[in-house]
Amino acid sequence: MDAITLLRNDHKTVEALFKRFEKAGDAAYVEKREIVDRIIEELSVHAAIEEQIFYPAARSLVPATEDLTLESLEEHHIVKWVLSELEGLDPKAERFDAKVTVLIENVRHHVEEEQTDFFPKVRDALSRNALGDLGDAMAEAKKTAPTHPHPRSPDAPPANGVVGAIAGVVDRVSDNVSGVAQGGLAAGQDLVARIMGSKKPKTSPTGSSLARGTAKATRTAANAAGRGTVATVRTAKSGAASTAGAARTGTKATATAARKAVGTAATAAKKASTTTARTAKASAVKTKTSAKSAVSKTAAAAKR
Repeated sequence: MDAITLLRNDHKTVEALFKRFEKAGDAAYVEKREIVDRIIEELSVHAAIEEQIFYPAARSLVPATEDLTLESLEEHHIVKWVLSELEGLDPKAERFDAKVTVLIENVRHHVEEEQTDFFPKVRDALSRNALGDLGDAMAEAKKTAPTHPHPRSPDAPPANGVVGAIAGVVDRVSDNVSGVAQGGLAAGQDLVARIMGSKKPKTSPTGSSLARGTAKATRTAANAAGRGTVATVRTAKSGAASTAGAARTGTKATATAARKAVGTAATAAKKASTTTARTAKASAVKTKTSAKSAVSKTAAAAKR
């Protein structure tokens, strides 16, 4: 892909993000944060490859672009400051939307000048092969370009090449760490949800594409490892439930046996009590009869 086509494609990608932001609802804070994070990454990478490769080549090979190059560098400088402010700004802040709107206006103006004036001059001056080589160099530079804005860094050779390379490494390491942290947190939430049997949380990683990719990979790997933990917990839970069930059954059986024993003892006591009462009553009747008989005999003997 030649250099001009590559840069135009970048412009299309960013414009699509701008339109997404403009269509987002007033309270779509999560969506707006995600879109702006993508805009920050895309513009940071785009600015870096232009400053490191395209602008120096244009200035040396196409003298007619000298003023355009200097103006473009100043526009980049302003845009990077706005991007750096947006990185740490809460999307609910009252100036968040206004700041993004100003950013969009500046970038659209910059893009229009490049595509209507700058790019045609470069295309007319360079051969197809030269543009192809330039495009290949920029495509390769994209792989290590900074993913965050660095407005204080130099934007012209040779310092910008060295600083840009270092910044790119730092940004990508930071993105990896951020992605690992996000992925680990999401995996932890997934694990808790599986153990508790609740619904998995719908969390979307934020930041650069590298950070989001790292978060997704980390979450997937952690979830795979976590399945064994969930199985163990479920087995333990099942065992505990069985033990508790057995304990409840044993307690129930003991209680039933105790109730039966008490009932048997009560019945026996009742029977014994009844028998004793009957015996006592019979004995009393017998004694009374005997006494009555004795009195009758004594009275008869006295009459004689």
